[in-house]
Amino acid sequence: MAAEGNTGRVTRRRVRTRANLLRAAFSVFAAKGFGHVSIEEVCEAAGYSRGAFYSNFSSLDELFFALYRERADLIAEQVSGALAADGPGLDVPAAVDRVTDVLLLDRDWLLVKTDFLVHAARDPEVARSLLEHRARLRRAIADRLARARGHTALPAVLGDTDAAAHAVVAAYDGVTTQLLLDRDVVGARSWLKQLLTALLTDGSGTPGHSAN
Repeated sequence: MAAEGNTGRVTRRRVRTRANLLRAAFSVFAAKGFGHVSIEEVCEAAGYSRGAFYSNFSSLDELFFALYRERADLIAEQVSGALAADGPGLDVPAAVDRVTDVLLLDRDWLLVKTDFLVHAARDPEVARSLLEHRARLRRAIADRLARARGHTALPAVLGDTDAAAHAVVAAYDGVTTQLLLDRDVVGARSWLKQLLTALLTDGSGTPGHSAN
């Protein structure tokens, strides 16, 4: 029994250590950029030794990928939750408000995400994983739009729900690129809401008429 209890404590401690390393790494990567950070700096920020680092990650690349995956999965889940709040139909302005609040997390996340994008552009294996996570976010959006079919119609120019989801993510990418440069979070949030509302409606804030 004692051995089992010790194992449980070790497992919990390791989970806590890993979480602390990821949290510290997020701050360091956001401040300095992935290519300018050392393992020692991450360990110092987290308050751990290199041994603690290597008991959880084999390299800085592995930690960086784990950090991106953790945040990207969380955002996909939050977007799914935000879109699930309505009934069968889709209240576009209300849904846009909720999704925008989730998507525009903070500038530090956008800095880390952009670093990961550049890293993925040079590594096909990392790129495949990044594309999988982006596809998950698009599926969350496309699935919700598909459930609204027959209740809320999309503008015909968008085509099917998959194309509409691609357009939503593309709009987000564009607005957040501007945010990285001008640092205007309030302006970016407002602009993204306007852009997504116009994209998913007939331009007046009212969804298009259903063909059914």
